[in-house]
Amino acid sequence: MSNGKTKKVVKTIKVDLDKCHGCRACEVACAAFHSTPKYSVVNPARSRIRVYRDELNNVFLPVRAGSHTKAECDGRQTYIINERDYGECNFCNASCPSRDLFKEPDSGLPLRCDMCESDPPLDEPMCVKWCIVDALIYEEREEEVEEQEKEEELEKGLEILADEYGLDKILDVVARMVESKKE
Repeated sequence: MSNGKTKKVVKTIKVDLDKCHGCRACEVACAAFHSTPKYSVVNPARSRIRVYRDELNNVFLPVRAGSHTKAECDGRQTYIINERDYGECNFCNASCPSRDLFKEPDSGLPLRCDMCESDPPLDEPMCVKWCIVDALIYEEREEEVEEQEKEEELEKGLEILADEYGLDKILDVVARMVESKKE
């Protein structure tokens, strides 16, 4: 297309808070799917979805891992639900320096929900499939997006790696990968 846009299927998961009862089956299914090899281990730290729980007030909120941010946010709003205060971080889906949620346990790299992409593709993400009360609802829609999106995502990932390990080390690893592909 000449306008620099392309059609893309956008996948979303809606949450029906009235149905979620905090069983955390979504967390377990996600963690098992993202283990290596798949389904070999259930390590909750690998889950790309977390259920924020307040059992005493019967409040449960599934939150999927979103994008990474280098800095802590400025917002410190408080939400009142059932006469209880919740900080803004309780509902945030970003991986950031102020907390360890949504970070790969081995490397510390940020996790992001990938909708359980696999080959062959799944009909729906594992968290939705295993939600026994249908609190998670999977939807797809078609949308026009900028063609640069994937490139920007790659640059963001490389920037995070460079911040963590240094650009020289990243370039060294890439050079070794290139050499091994030639062999």
